[in-house]
Amino acid sequence: MKNHIHSQERKKLIRTAAIPGSLQHLLKGQLRFLNQYYEVVGVASPGKPLQLLEKNEGIRTVPVNIERAISPFKDVVSLYKLYLLFRKEKPFMVHSITPKAGLLSMVAAYYARVPKRVHTFTGLLFPTQKGFMKKLLLFLDKVICYCATHVYPEGNGVKNDLVNYKVTKKPLKVIANGNVNGVNLQYFNPDLFNLEKTLSIRQKYQLSDSNFVFVYVGRFVNDKGINELVNAFCSLTMTNKNVKLLLVGGFRGESDLLPKQTLDKITTHEQIITVGHQTDIRPFLMVANAFVLPSYREGFPNVVLEAGAMGLPSIVTNINGSNEIITHGENGVIIPSKDEDALLQAMSTFVTDRKLVNTLAHNARPMIASRFERNYVWKAVLEEYMRIEA
Repeated sequence: MKNHIHSQERKKLIRTAAIPGSLQHLLKGQLRFLNQYYEVVGVASPGKPLQLLEKNEGIRTVPVNIERAISPFKDVVSLYKLYLLFRKEKPFMVHSITPKAGLLSMVAAYYARVPKRVHTFTGLLFPTQKGFMKKLLLFLDKVICYCATHVYPEGNGVKNDLVNYKVTKKPLKVIANGNVNGVNLQYFNPDLFNLEKTLSIRQKYQLSDSNFVFVYVGRFVNDKGINELVNAFCSLTMTNKNVKLLLVGGFRGESDLLPKQTLDKITTHEQIITVGHQTDIRPFLMVANAFVLPSYREGFPNVVLEAGAMGLPSIVTNINGSNEIITHGENGVIIPSKDEDALLQAMSTFVTDRKLVNTLAHNARPMIASRFERNYVWKAVLEEYMRIEA
């Protein structure tokens, strides 16, 4: 592959997202890797995070404001700016991620006659919508696919939705085993945490050795199944005083607000511990016995990969992404979405059947390592680019 760099001038590749954070966090390290083979340019909304992206990934960036929400006037301005940028830069490929950036980038690249126009669907918004909004979002995804030359669903669940809703007739390929960036196994590694480190966290949050600790990491919104999780956990504590629920995340800037009764339980229940948003989630995964994500919809949830890499068995719902990472009875259990009783049953089983939990935990990291290791995913992306280029 290295010969590819010297055999010819590096071709220009533009990666776009609405907010720089999507390129920074979803693709961490990948743009720097690809920049060895192509001249990578990052395009996203302006601000400090975009400058940070440039510094961290060692690539050139160009600011273009892209609103995440539908905003007709601003969207037309963004579309025109992207069109002018693509005409000026003349990349061989524009590759977009996130819905709004996908729509504007693919339309602009289509009219700017960019030869290769690639979009990755990390998740779909329309399946959970109703009425006019569902029709509109479905139409916009069809526009993305019409303008793109290559369409990549992040996982097989997303691929199946694109097929079932007849969004496009173009070939749909999942790169590697799914997930846009893989997981960094050197970073998410339980061996980095000695007994002393985990002990200090346990003491800080008053977790004893006899506690069975469930951990949730994510946004505190209805869509993530927080209501079911909190209610099921409260029911579990009626018969078991040794369980704890560790909630890692926050409410800030969310519109899908939790009902008051759920918030009250989170703040008052003595066996529920909230630690707020954390930049490093590893210590909290380290002190837990099991990970829980009872979400209603996902694209391909990184946090399930990360929990698995840290050796945690998971309880997840039967949704896109989660059911591609977890194999029921091997590295976790899969339950129906929006089913509080099934969640309670699974959590009860975890608390009472330690042999099962140990088996699932034993398989957790090797199963992630064999399918989602970061360098493996990056090489698969590079090979796909070279195939498109050929």
